[in-house]
Amino acid sequence: MSNRSVVVVGGGIAGIQASIDLANMGLQVYLVEQSPSIGGRMAQLDKTFPTNDCSMCILAPKMIECAGHENVHLLTYSELAGIDGEAGDFRVTVRRKPRYVDVSKCTGCGECAEKCPRRVPDEFNVGLDKRKAIYLPFPQAVPRKMTIDAGACLYLSKGRCRVCQETCQAGAIDFEQQEEVVELAAGAIVLATGFDPFDPRSLKEYGYGEIENVITGLEYERLICASGPTGGHLERPSDGQVPEIIAFIQCVGSRDVNYQPYCSSVCCMHATKEAILANEHYPDLKSVIFYTDMRAVGKQFQEYIIRAKEEYGVSYLRSRPGKITVNGETGNPLVWYDETVYSEAGDPERRVASMEVNLVVLCQALVPHSVHEEMASKLGLELDGSGFVAVEDRLLRPVDTSVPGIFACGFCQEPQDIPDSVVQASAAAARVAEILSLASKELEHA
Repeated sequence: MSNRSVVVVGGGIAGIQASIDLANMGLQVYLVEQSPSIGGRMAQLDKTFPTNDCSMCILAPKMIECAGHENVHLLTYSELAGIDGEAGDFRVTVRRKPRYVDVSKCTGCGECAEKCPRRVPDEFNVGLDKRKAIYLPFPQAVPRKMTIDAGACLYLSKGRCRVCQETCQAGAIDFEQQEEVVELAAGAIVLATGFDPFDPRSLKEYGYGEIENVITGLEYERLICASGPTGGHLERPSDGQVPEIIAFIQCVGSRDVNYQPYCSSVCCMHATKEAILANEHYPDLKSVIFYTDMRAVGKQFQEYIIRAKEEYGVSYLRSRPGKITVNGETGNPLVWYDETVYSEAGDPERRVASMEVNLVVLCQALVPHSVHEEMASKLGLELDGSGFVAVEDRLLRPVDTSVPGIFACGFCQEPQDIPDSVVQASAAAARVAEILSLASKELEHA
């Protein structure tokens, strides 16, 4: 029956948790993820705050549990194409892109990628290095199956090569694959589409994209990670040297009426974690966090900041820098900011100051996923003024959207951290079970 099936859109930590909970209730779950692997943004992180536990060590077991559950059906490399019907009886159309790899034969050995001659920027590593045209998104990818990037493949774009096909001993390469449209019947839909990082290029004053040693928080995350492009060695882009002083700038694109007026929720603790990791890797390295307000509202968050100061020597400077330039002699970034000092009488005074550092990390805003507007149009959903999925009542129905039978959890409905996203995912699963149970009882009495 359709009301015993649920479509979950988004394979990040929220989508994975919702799928596991729903599957454990005996419901059939179709997890739709646009990337070749589930895992989402959490897979790109090195550690998680405030415990500094390995992100992948937490995520990977859940990915495996989700994919291995008998009631979960993974639809990776797929997109939601349309929806019709109502709560208890939705008809969902999913467009599955061709991998050009037979997943029933592929072993994920990677020999095809070793021989592939085509190299393109690796989106998982935020373009910091390159991957092959046939690739595994990351080492712990689930499913562990290769994917051919049609836009980068020499055979698919120019009709020549096919080295991967000649190399694959399992015979898994299938250039005849076509896009597939799948029709699903579902009683409810759970949205867990996550976020995109804000592109700071529009903030010219910070010089991102022009000043080599100005990077984003997500780029830093991949550099400090052992599975990243530098094997966990923090190398600044200009010369590959380890920085001695790092400046972390908060609220880049957030809490700004010209860009995103809201607080992105996680940036204060994210910067604190990154500064701690820098010191753990290089004890002599100094970190300075330029902040607007420290919003440490979660459990043990304030203690985490105290540890950063006392155990790792992290400095916090309340100021939003107005500009970043380059010292012409050293090539180092110069961070210009308003400094508040106090006169002998105790009155606050302001003056412009600068700080020379070796590397600047921009903690950019986190914005609603780019698919939200298109998805809202297809589903008839309401979005709030910032582009997040609007919920009906944050107190009484915190995961219900404007469309009955469609629920939202995680960052797609508001800025939040990983634990809150997981809690909301379980709440969405419980809410789905509730409405499907009611629908079943109504059918029995009809």
